[in-house]
Amino acid sequence: MQLTFSGDVFEWRGPAPFYFVEVPPEECAEIKSVSHIVSYGWGVIPAKVKIGKTEITTSLFPKQGKYLVPIKDALRSPEAIGVGQNVKIVLTIDV
Repeated sequence: MQLTFSGDVFEWRGPAPFYFVEVPPEECAEIKSVSHIVSYGWGVIPAKVKIGKTEITTSLFPKQGKYLVPIKDALRSPEAIGVGQNVKIVLTIDV
């Protein structure tokens, strides 16, 4: 399954800062439809995330009926991504 969408990067401040983009509702519904097949652990879903020319392997986090895409340093640094920036994400989930 491959989904393409855009969203704003936001920061979650815990002991260390984490950066995410929320998956839009329509795409969340598509992910939920295959979650029982691909999920491991507490609803986490392995995925590949591509922004610009950079692609990484990560896991989507379930959050209040939605999913969050972690925007790791491996994406932020080479693509010069900052908080509040709107990014286009190509998300691939192996089903």
